[in-house]
Amino acid sequence: MKKGILVGISALMALSLGACSTPAEKPEEPKTGYTAGTFTGTSRGMKGDMNVDVTFSDSEITKIEITTTNDTYGVGYGLDMTPYETLPGKILETQSLNIDAITGATITSNAILSAVGDAVKQAGGDVDALKAVEVEKAAAKDETLDADVVIVGAGAAGMSAALEASNAGAKVIILEKQGIPGGATTLSGGKLLAAGTEFQEAAGFEGDTPEALYDYLKGVGGDLIDDEKLHEFTDNALGDFNWLIDNGVVVKDVEPIHSSITPWRVHNTLEKAGMTNGNGGLITVPLVKAVQATDAEIKYNVSANELLTNENGDVVGVVGVKPDGSKVTVNAKSVIIATGGYAQNKEMISRYPSAEGYVTSVPRGNVGDGLTMSEAVGAQIFNAPSTQIVFTSFTSGVGINEEAGLIVNEKGERVVDEFTYQYHVAEALVNSGSKIGWYIASANDPAPTVQYAMTLDSTLKAESAEELAALMGVDPTTFASAVARYNELCAAGNDEDFGKPADKMNALEGTIYAIEMKPVVTVTYGGLVTDVEAQVLDTNNTPIKGLYAAGEVAFTGLFGTEYPCCGMAIGSAVRFGRIAGINAAK
Repeated sequence: MKKGILVGISALMALSLGACSTPAEKPEEPKTGYTAGTFTGTSRGMKGDMNVDVTFSDSEITKIEITTTNDTYGVGYGLDMTPYETLPGKILETQSLNIDAITGATITSNAILSAVGDAVKQAGGDVDALKAVEVEKAAAKDETLDADVVIVGAGAAGMSAALEASNAGAKVIILEKQGIPGGATTLSGGKLLAAGTEFQEAAGFEGDTPEALYDYLKGVGGDLIDDEKLHEFTDNALGDFNWLIDNGVVVKDVEPIHSSITPWRVHNTLEKAGMTNGNGGLITVPLVKAVQATDAEIKYNVSANELLTNENGDVVGVVGVKPDGSKVTVNAKSVIIATGGYAQNKEMISRYPSAEGYVTSVPRGNVGDGLTMSEAVGAQIFNAPSTQIVFTSFTSGVGINEEAGLIVNEKGERVVDEFTYQYHVAEALVNSGSKIGWYIASANDPAPTVQYAMTLDSTLKAESAEELAALMGVDPTTFASAVARYNELCAAGNDEDFGKPADKMNALEGTIYAIEMKPVVTVTYGGLVTDVEAQVLDTNNTPIKGLYAAGEVAFTGLFGTEYPCCGMAIGSAVRFGRIAGINAAK
């Protein structure tokens, strides 16, 4: 009985104490950072929505799994330094969203961080607090390294050079400006150019030869071609093609340079790819993995800015800088410049008026620093008379494979056979003095991209040529005459003016549409002047000892005024990258 009374008194005392206590005196409930469980965060990635499954305990993030691969292979994922493979681990390790984006893959990096942040919100966490968590970073420290060969740039040329030099026994260090390798090649269509392949034979094109390939490329490039260098490429294109396959590149099929050109010579690493971008990782990822299997060392986020020379003017190393301001000095017996082109350098591109207002998809680091460094030590540079330009609609993509309509310049004049290679179309527009092009079509145009463009509010349309000309800002008489003449030729079934096949000509009927096409620059020509051994020449055409170059930074002699076909840039980068690596290792 006493025991029950005591329990009752204790309970009353507890209630009494609870009633008398103030809120500040209440024992605090334990705070939990998250609702335990798995939540799916979503954000916008490089090519669409990104979904990330994030698992939480009540106090921390325990697991991050990216469940979509809607990204660029070799940029977003595919290597041990790309965002899919690295960022989840960094977030788990630091329990922070204050993580630096990977240079060269910033869109994907930020998409991952954003998606994890979305999941954090769903789990009841504080995103701002996670963004404020300080992450310890290594102190800035200068480095001095020694190598037999140092390569500046880890694109197709640089990786090819590294593989050959390392396999020849040289100690190789590669300095890459971005946080990922691959350069412009990764963002390309992933195409290879070769003659005499089994893929050609399977497609019914037997007997193609290096000589025939040379004749085609020389015919496009004309007097700007260095015959010896072009022969070096075409004579070895098949061997380089097979070398890439031996190093892990998988080729799916072959397609035409253009439907009007035979034999087919453009080989796809993505089956039936057509005109596209973002598949080049199917070339660069295997190359990078092949290099990683050697003793070569790749140092990322190092922007090379100076070549070192001795008292004789020989190149004996390179200096670069990291984002934290620290210097990396590499002393080497040979230096290979493989920094790519300069399409991201507005000042350099400004020498080409036809490129005014252009866009480009090449890496932001492609600003011509290899040219600047080399020129400072006496290298000869050839400023090409043109750069590669394609005229494309920024809203619909029209301008690549559309051929049934009428193309006019900014004056409203027809200047080209629309059923021809896109670079022929671009050159015709440029040669006419035009900085834009117009694709004119009506509802009967068979191209899906044109049909899509017709649904956009930004696409101009009218019921007459004169009315449409006013919207375009071109001379009504000139444009109306071009439309009338085009329809006349369509009706006659014979393009007397430009030779376009009759079955590719569609008359403009009813409502007519004008789709504006603006310049896109992907490949730059010219650059460092090199010999067939990939040695950089000085202004007296003498090799600069210890200095080699390959790839887009040294396209002098390999291109004319227009791009001849897909695969040429990558193929020649591989050829002269291999040569540079072999010679530098000696």
